[in-house]
Amino acid sequence: MLGTFVEITTTGSNKEQVQRSADEAFDRIQEIHNLMSVHDPESELSQVNIHALHREVIVSDDTFTVLERGLELARETDGAFDFTVAPTLARWGLLPEHLDRTGCSGNWTNVKLLPSRRVRFTRPLAIDVGGIAKGYAVDVAIETLRRAGATSAIVNAGGDLRVFGREPCVIHLRHATDIHSLPHSIELSNAALATSSPGVTECQWRDQTVSHLVNPNSRRAVTGNISVTVRAKECWLADALTKVVFNAPALAEKLMNKHHAEAYVFSA
Repeated sequence: MLGTFVEITTTGSNKEQVQRSADEAFDRIQEIHNLMSVHDPESELSQVNIHALHREVIVSDDTFTVLERGLELARETDGAFDFTVAPTLARWGLLPEHLDRTGCSGNWTNVKLLPSRRVRFTRPLAIDVGGIAKGYAVDVAIETLRRAGATSAIVNAGGDLRVFGREPCVIHLRHATDIHSLPHSIELSNAALATSSPGVTECQWRDQTVSHLVNPNSRRAVTGNISVTVRAKECWLADALTKVVFNAPALAEKLMNKHHAEAYVFSA
């Protein structure tokens, strides 16, 4: 799910209750995936991308919440986080072709969120919430487990993870270029981690090196042997802030202080 493997480790006082809570958490993650996958033309987010320029589109609470948080962070970072880079990624072959909006000038300022969970675009654009939705799904899974009576849990979606419980969890952070090197480890307690690295998806496009990470202002790819891991209270925030560290390091430091977060940067 979410383009990766998802693992849930959880404990509780009753075996059947623990299994049921894990099943419910997986169901919620699948629901987020189904709503927000741009690879599925029938998903809710795909319908927004198809229709929101021409009419208002009503979306679910989950999708509206993710869009709200994405726009809030875009405002805080003056666009260093921008989920409207989907056309650029589509042009590079890293997202489906139907997201390409060649020549479009729209960005996050052209996404309007209206009462009653309505979404409207004021210019041609396309949204991809891959930089925030995976973290949001992890958070939703954690809250589902808590409500179901779990006493501790780890939800790990391809390195975007969150833990809760009395005992801290030791997390080993890998080096950007050497997956067998573990240069740093931290104790994570009732918090989240997310990691981004261009090396995971780097490829060639028209004699250029591109990746799934884009600087929204220049529309150029973030490349190089570097990885960023952010620790924050919630996984959606950690997930999104990794992109800000790449695109606006000085501003990222201020945001880290504001949100009581930390960034770990590893390079060759």
